[in-house]
Amino acid sequence: MKVVTRWLMDGMHKLDIWEMILPQAFRTLPILSALVFFCLAQSGCDGSGDSPGGIVPSQGNTVQDSRKKEDGRLALRQEESSDRRLPRIVAFGDSLTAGLGVASTESYPGQLAQWLHEQGFEYEVINAGVSGETSAGGLRRVDWILKSHPTLVILELGVNDGLRGKPLQETYENLSAIIERLRSEGVRVVLAGMRLPLNYGDDYTQEFSALYEQLAKEYGVPFIPFFLEGVATHRHLNQGDGIHPTAEGYSIVVQNVWGILQPILKELDLEGSEKIIAPLSRERRATTS
Repeated sequence: MKVVTRWLMDGMHKLDIWEMILPQAFRTLPILSALVFFCLAQSGCDGSGDSPGGIVPSQGNTVQDSRKKEDGRLALRQEESSDRRLPRIVAFGDSLTAGLGVASTESYPGQLAQWLHEQGFEYEVINAGVSGETSAGGLRRVDWILKSHPTLVILELGVNDGLRGKPLQETYENLSAIIERLRSEGVRVVLAGMRLPLNYGDDYTQEFSALYEQLAKEYGVPFIPFFLEGVATHRHLNQGDGIHPTAEGYSIVVQNVWGILQPILKELDLEGSEKIIAPLSRERRATTS
């Protein structure tokens, strides 16, 4: 009987303790929950130092990830150069412009900037190439490209359309819309022609190349007949994939671009000089009269 009594007394004592503890625990539970949510919202509590908010970037869509990275780099370049007053050339294209597989200084926009400086032309060259870009994707980016206020745009797009077997009329219409939009803002456009491997069929490859010639004639824009002239099919000038040039290959691409670009830049320099000289001449006439 004494044992039973002692057991009951111990049980009642434990219940008294729980009666004191449980109300306190329930009162502190909302505070603890709030702290947990605050932690998750502010810095992520999953232990991942690379991803804000504990969100791990998706690895499934490499083209989209590449586009975000390239867009971020261009935005940074635009921000860094916002205080400069140099006229801008925007290289607008896909991975062939972005310089996939080479350093940024070895890409064609990087080498072009250095070449222009050596030739006495002071221009800022912005690399707006995005790996995997199609003509449709380029059309969606035009307004964003215009935010950099370019003087001239070198348009190199469409080859990914061809490699995916897109309807040629669709590519033509997209490139047409890009040219029209750029020119409506007073931007000079240089169109880079592209070609496809012969295994895509004679009719399709010939019609694909011809659409660039047709666009150049229709809009009267300066035209690079083949962007990769002297580079394509030359193994030592291309990377292992046989598609993207090496640094040496891109130096040849720069010369392909330069042959069309040089007279345009001379014309732009002349126009700039006339804009400066004309007001000075008027001022001189006013002071002598």
